[in-house]
Amino acid sequence: MLKSEDHSNHGLMQKKEYSIEVGGKQMTAVFTDWAVRANGSVIMKYGNTTVLVTAVMGGEKAGLGYFPLSVEYEEKFYAAGKMLGSRYMRREGRPSDEAVLSGRIIDRTIRPLFDHHIRREIQVIATVLSLDEDDGDVLGVIGASLALGVSNIPWGGPVSAVRIGKIPGDDTLIINPVYAQRGDDALLDFLICGKDGLVNMIEVAAREVPEEELSKALELAVGEHTKIQKWQEKIIAEIGKAKADMPKHATSPAIVEAFTSLVASKLSDAIYSGTTVSGLYPLKGEWLAHAKTLEGVNPNDADDYFEHMVDEAVHRGVIEENKRPDGRALDEIRPLFAEAGGISPMIHGTGLFYRGDTHIFSALTLGGPGDAQIVDTIEYPEASKRFMHHYNFPPFSVGETGKSGSTNRRMIGHGALAEKALRAVIPAKEKFPYTIRLVSETLSSNGSSSMGSVCASSLAMMDGGVPITRPVAGIAMGMMSDAEKGVHKVLTDIQGPEDHFGDMDFKVAGTSIGVTGVQMDVKVAGVAVETLMKAFEQAKKARLEILEVLTNALPAPRADISPRAPKILTTKVKVDQIGMIIGPGGKMINGIKDRTGVEEITIDDDGSIFITGKGGAAEAALKEILGLTREFIPGERLEGEVTRLMDFGAFVRIGPNTEGLVHVSEIASFRIAKISDAVAVGDIVPVTIKEIDEKGRYNLSIKEADPSFAERKGLTPAPRENNDGRSHNGGDRGRSNRRF
Repeated sequence: MLKSEDHSNHGLMQKKEYSIEVGGKQMTAVFTDWAVRANGSVIMKYGNTTVLVTAVMGGEKAGLGYFPLSVEYEEKFYAAGKMLGSRYMRREGRPSDEAVLSGRIIDRTIRPLFDHHIRREIQVIATVLSLDEDDGDVLGVIGASLALGVSNIPWGGPVSAVRIGKIPGDDTLIINPVYAQRGDDALLDFLICGKDGLVNMIEVAAREVPEEELSKALELAVGEHTKIQKWQEKIIAEIGKAKADMPKHATSPAIVEAFTSLVASKLSDAIYSGTTVSGLYPLKGEWLAHAKTLEGVNPNDADDYFEHMVDEAVHRGVIEENKRPDGRALDEIRPLFAEAGGISPMIHGTGLFYRGDTHIFSALTLGGPGDAQIVDTIEYPEASKRFMHHYNFPPFSVGETGKSGSTNRRMIGHGALAEKALRAVIPAKEKFPYTIRLVSETLSSNGSSSMGSVCASSLAMMDGGVPITRPVAGIAMGMMSDAEKGVHKVLTDIQGPEDHFGDMDFKVAGTSIGVTGVQMDVKVAGVAVETLMKAFEQAKKARLEILEVLTNALPAPRADISPRAPKILTTKVKVDQIGMIIGPGGKMINGIKDRTGVEEITIDDDGSIFITGKGGAAEAALKEILGLTREFIPGERLEGEVTRLMDFGAFVRIGPNTEGLVHVSEIASFRIAKISDAVAVGDIVPVTIKEIDEKGRYNLSIKEADPSFAERKGLTPAPRENNDGRSHNGGDRGRSNRRF
């Protein structure tokens, strides 16, 4: 239901609100003059989460060879109501990975709906003003749609977004689940964007969910899209500005004539040569060199025309002839190769995966719980990550020179996608307490290096002895379509021209049981749900084929981790024993670390202890901790070291922090003269716990633990003194014990 409220106030701040119910909560779009200089702006509210989205169009960039759109998602620390960031720098710095990924979601959703011949800079900025339990990315997408929609910027929206979730123990699909419902245990976290009943952007994290379940989520999302789209259309019709006129730049007749005479006859052979390196790239270079000699021709226009003609030819080949540039069938995968291990014993685990000319090397590093990454963002303040996947894309992987070593948004996005796909098979901390870091190096790229990273990383973890539940494989699906004819052809394992000129990049990762990660981008307005389900079906067939190659390389995780990886031992103590283990100012725990040489001892609030070390250090530290926390019971037989001698008996250490008294009468069945006749400081003696008194003091007995102790020591009964001072042999009748 659309609700509208006008709060205009005669020259003061202008304000108009529109509301709609989504997922049981009210979503509100507030239009004010806050950002009056922007072409369009809106404040989106959902629960206690608020996002300001602005859209601005700059001047024309003459001679530019691409559509200059930029999207930023800015997180402000004040939005979380906390003092985040470094203690030395309380100001926002570079965007967090979460912010980068949210910005990419908005970008990938709105970009296909622009005319890419526009050469004026357009910038969309989503600023998170407040953040509670609802993520700001869904608001960012809808806010961008409304800010562009009410502005004068030419754009093909509106577009809508909704997140669909599912939690364990509940078959209900949840609309816009909150953060608590999207944790590591969530069965499904599915973000879908689209318009007019079509889908144009997907992000999925799932725990081996069958494709049929994803189909239900898609249908539910499309229904919500329709409702939100109608709401937006009413708003835009009421307050939207007239769109600026931007006529398409006409192609120079000189370019068309020169292309026809020089390139047209060679284009088909170049496209279907089997490789862009030997075919299409040289032809393009020849064309651009010739274009520079044409009078009055902009090289960027010549480049655009070449790309346009290749796009048409590639589409025509697939749609009319089922013909792909490298000659494969539409559902055929390129040649596969997989290898686990064998790179270097220094690395804890390695995997190498080839799919055609896409070659990925992944390396595994294992660390202790203390090596987990601290995440200090407004979404997850003071959280930590024990599983990480990082992705690198050096320039040599595409045969180019360029800046090396830096991380860009694409690398962050591809790394996060592979991490999301693999997270479902990572063992629980209780079973495998290690911090796991994977790094995927793109050695050669010709389509879907992110899905290649999933495959190589599965091998690296199995090689390193990580007990994953099952290997994960990924594949990139594509599509060539003709909207006028209503034809859509789905392609398996896209590469080169199919990736660059295709209408869809649909990456699907999963196990033999179900889907674990999906990401979809399109270059068209959207894709029908039935086409997506066909793509899912073809992706499953390809995934199973790849999984067979992976398991042939390594059938299961190795039984043991690398000897170069640290060993982690675990135990659990009572919560009230934690302070004793740590000691005043950390004295006790630091002493254990110094004595044993252990790398780290991590203690969770529930009493779980993780000890990380090499060369027997972890075992030694565990022994000390177990000794510290051991709870003794009466009747237990032990061995302990004599620490002190007193007239009335000996103190014996039975634990690192526990001593008990062996009274002189508990040495033998008869009276002995002196305790020093029986034991000396430093002796290791057998004892039985006779009693633990109400004050927690231990009374020990040697004679109960070892009745022959006195005999072996050669002890004899001491003479007993009469009241007249004379002594005689006999037992010590009628005396009383001193108990400590």
